[in-house]
Amino acid sequence: MQIRNDLTAASLQPKIDKLWALSAEKIALINKEYDNSKGTPVFTINGKYTLRGWTEWTQGFQYGAEVLQFDATGDSAFLESAKKNTVKNMASHVGHFGVHDHGFNNVSTYGNLLRLMNEGRIPENEWERNFYEIALKISGAVQAKRWTNAKNGEGFIHSFNGPHSLFVDTIRSVRALMVSHLMGHGLMGENDVKTSLLERGTLHSLATAKYSVYYGEGRDSYDIWGRTAHESVFNTNDGNYRCPNSQQGFSGFTTWTRGLAWAMVGFAEQLETLPSFSDEELAALGGRSAVEEIYLKAAKATCDFYIKHTASDGIPYWDTGAPELHKLGDYQSRTSDPYNEFEPIDSSAAAIGAQGLLRLGKYLNDKGQTEQGNQYWQAGLTAVDSLFAEPYLSTDPTHQGLILHSIYHRPNGWDNVPAGQKIPCGESSMWGDYHAREVALYLHRINKGLPYYSYLGCIK
Repeated sequence: MQIRNDLTAASLQPKIDKLWALSAEKIALINKEYDNSKGTPVFTINGKYTLRGWTEWTQGFQYGAEVLQFDATGDSAFLESAKKNTVKNMASHVGHFGVHDHGFNNVSTYGNLLRLMNEGRIPENEWERNFYEIALKISGAVQAKRWTNAKNGEGFIHSFNGPHSLFVDTIRSVRALMVSHLMGHGLMGENDVKTSLLERGTLHSLATAKYSVYYGEGRDSYDIWGRTAHESVFNTNDGNYRCPNSQQGFSGFTTWTRGLAWAMVGFAEQLETLPSFSDEELAALGGRSAVEEIYLKAAKATCDFYIKHTASDGIPYWDTGAPELHKLGDYQSRTSDPYNEFEPIDSSAAAIGAQGLLRLGKYLNDKGQTEQGNQYWQAGLTAVDSLFAEPYLSTDPTHQGLILHSIYHRPNGWDNVPAGQKIPCGESSMWGDYHAREVALYLHRINKGLPYYSYLGCIK
């Protein structure tokens, strides 16, 4: 990746404004054309959103996008639609014990709506506030119930694969537990035993840092600084870690870039969250300094890996060990090519990862570590600058997607290969579109002098 130091957040505002204009058209097009009775839209085929039954993890992005659109533009039609759809369709996600995606679905909807009320962007209403808060409280506890104990007091929120499975994705969803804890909630169990959601959220984050992220310390033959494994497999009989694996990447020993991106933004957000907890609360978890050191190491490692193993414009291919990637030669020194003949781009990884780079950069700059901070910040701006322009920004008025060239599941062959192409390209995803809007809102609010965008905005 060739980091551009000539960019500023302000210089990207024209591209951000264009994105919001296109975003409004895309949301309206989906609402007009998509049949919600068929299920949650997941990704596009030939420009039209379709579903893909696996787990219900994208509906919060569909309706959360409407909240973000209102936040950026003030168009109340999107707010009213978001409220209506959240009330009508999101309750099942609050009580969904079968997924590890509560931070995606519920913080993106109930959380964003409550944040706007806290900011005075929507009128204060006691019953509406109570409605959002109870949803967020219960969501965090339900997510925490998906728990596997590991050795030496460790543990993690297990994925939909079962109790043996730690997914790197869930570091971004752990915010559901942190929100619920900060609202005074906990997980109640047998005999009224109360489990701390801060404890579970932190233990999960520490396990992710330890097992999902590599640091070049000789853990295996493929251990390099910042590599991530999509899945970490445990023996549930004795709590021992066994091996890396992958569900959506090429292998357990290569780096699926969307999983990498989840870690980038997840650890950066958890660094931002630490000041919300008291020293006393964190003492039982190793202490503030120790936890911060682990989070910061994971955030830096993953962001460094992204910078080193991404095309020059900041847009990554879907897996850095993809089997045909070598045929592209020195792809890191060239602009990304979504129409190549060998391996697809995953623009959604850029939409997610860019926010991680920006948040880590700001975190370090605020700590006075400006040399490192500026590097990550400018890397984030570089990725956003590329993502918010063609061939990634979708300008076709008939295409329902906002950001093109997203990949869902390359190993399963779910992604569409258009006529005349040899690899999947030209399509969008709910998570890619949502996170493009989210990083746009992040920079938009900085440029406009508005309160810093954080999921903690839903905490009064």
